[in-house]
Amino acid sequence: MNLQRPNANDATRSANRSRNVAPASGICSRCLDGCTGNCEVFRATFRGRELIYPGPFGDITAGSDKEYPIDYSHLNIQGYALGARGLPPGVEGNPDTAIFPAVNTETEYGWDIKVKMKLPAFTGALGSTEIARKNWEHFAIGAAISGVTLVCGENVCGIDPELELDAKGKVVSAPDMDRRIEIYRRYHQGYGEILVQMNVEDTRLGVAEYVNKKHGLETIELKWGQGAKCIGGEIKIDSLERAMELQNRGYIVTPDPASPITQAAYKDGALREFERHSRLGFVDEEGFYAEVERLRKLGFKRITLKTGAYSLRELAMAIKWGANAKIDLLTIDGSSGGTGMSPWRMMEEWGIPSLYLHAAAYEFCQKLTDKGQRVPDIAFAGGFSSEDGIFKALALGSPYVKAICIGRAMMIPGMVGKNIANWMKEGKLPNTVSQFGTTPEEIFVNYEDVMSIVGADEMKNMPLGAVGMYSYCEKLRVGLQQLMAGARCFNLPAITRREIMSLTEECARVTKIPYLMEAYREEAMKILS
Repeated sequence: MNLQRPNANDATRSANRSRNVAPASGICSRCLDGCTGNCEVFRATFRGRELIYPGPFGDITAGSDKEYPIDYSHLNIQGYALGARGLPPGVEGNPDTAIFPAVNTETEYGWDIKVKMKLPAFTGALGSTEIARKNWEHFAIGAAISGVTLVCGENVCGIDPELELDAKGKVVSAPDMDRRIEIYRRYHQGYGEILVQMNVEDTRLGVAEYVNKKHGLETIELKWGQGAKCIGGEIKIDSLERAMELQNRGYIVTPDPASPITQAAYKDGALREFERHSRLGFVDEEGFYAEVERLRKLGFKRITLKTGAYSLRELAMAIKWGANAKIDLLTIDGSSGGTGMSPWRMMEEWGIPSLYLHAAAYEFCQKLTDKGQRVPDIAFAGGFSSEDGIFKALALGSPYVKAICIGRAMMIPGMVGKNIANWMKEGKLPNTVSQFGTTPEEIFVNYEDVMSIVGADEMKNMPLGAVGMYSYCEKLRVGLQQLMAGARCFNLPAITRREIMSLTEECARVTKIPYLMEAYREEAMKILS
């Protein structure tokens, strides 16, 4: 494991002065009276609660850098020298038919009414954080033209400055939600979908009723949690008036903007930001079933659930209750996750890490299946960014896992593409980009592909962040095709748990994936004898 420094991290813009650090506390081994900083204790001395969060808010996403005893890097992918599973019916595997471009990466999820995607991956929940709002057109259009599902996260309606509520406190107009849905739908190519996620506040505001009645959305997602934190969603606010507005809408806002002490600190200039928090959810079995049934009666064809890195008890609840309620997709997000805003130490130190949680999810799904019960389609989340991670997660959770939820890595291409457009306007392209050219056509290898999808006229309006996201998804798709072909799996259902092996005995113990010196040993011995 790497050296953890709990008193200094780039995420909190803090650093130790000393080269030697006490491992438990993260405090410099020689703490000097007169030091000018900049460890977390030093900064917290005068900035207090601000040091809980990565920053600056709105300009960054953050991901934990804690290393766990085992993770997905402790699994390797098998390759074979014979066979071809998953080719179209009637096609016999041979060197001319079993080529990697023939691999089918399409997937689908849903209990009865399926949603198809071109790639077994979809976005994390892009909700009320500023990084999601200001980059939405890049993310949404990129997902739409790539043929993957886009999750519109929690609290989007609740923080909309132009939100209108009726006398009962229910949404009657939410322009930002309207904008988000309409942008995705404008470029939708028939694969994937946009779905909206709901937490406690969203349910109270009547978000499900609004998006179903006005937009006819077919899928709604209930949220129990995520991998990045074990409390509700959070954002920062830099205006006292805005903080008061959100408090009046029913949100928890800290420090209390109505307090005279808080207002005095804000007037002094010492207090520069507030935090808006969502409430903790409380789930019970009958209440869960009732809510799923209520949403179906509203007209939703699919109900999905997102849960986080809670204890094994909550994991069993999500799988068992989801199976009983016949939900369409269960996304299981392991720690430490990524985020637009979560308490940093919480990200580092809470929850069951992804590989452990996902291994348990397979075990629980198998247990119900052995009893004759069908489980929901499953998606794994928590730190994925590349095609090998997708393959390993699909294999670990086979046959239950249909897709992988990718958070920060799906957002990065949108931001990079947007910034390339800005750098070109300013004549400030960095060498990392300009070495490939100075125009979008030269820089983006998939520019012409996107034009073929949307047309030359529409391409003039295409944000480059969307082109970037398409290029990233193409990299994932082609890379996945190559890995699958090497494992002789020519469609996703052909991937089984036998396609991976554990590199350590500890990994084998946790995942029940055979240690590499035991995998296929029986077959090898038969050949030798």
